[in-house]
This record gives sequence, C-alpha cells and structure tokens, in this order.
Amino acid sequence: MPTLIRFVVFLAFLAALVFGSMVALTIFVEPTPREMTERIPARDLFGND
Repeated sequence: MPTLIRFVVFLAFLAALVFGSMVALTIFVEPTPREMTERIPARDLFGND
C-alpha cells in the first residue's frame, strides 16, 4: 500500500509541475500577432461542383 501512495503522490507532483509550467507560459509569454493571407482559387469562390 505505501508503494501505491508514493506512486499517486509522484503522479500528483508531475501533474502540478505540468500545470505550473502551463500557467507560467500563459503569464510570461506574449504572442506576437501577425497578418495572415491565404490564396483561394476562383473556382472555390463560386461553388462550381
């Protein structure tokens, strides 16, 4: 039984570590917005099937 508890505590620690790193990424990393263009063929605009 102590091995199972140790394993669950280890998994909880890993989950907390991952969650903390995700929170840190959202706080400290600011994405830079960029303009995006995509060419659409004329045949797709008029819906000729």
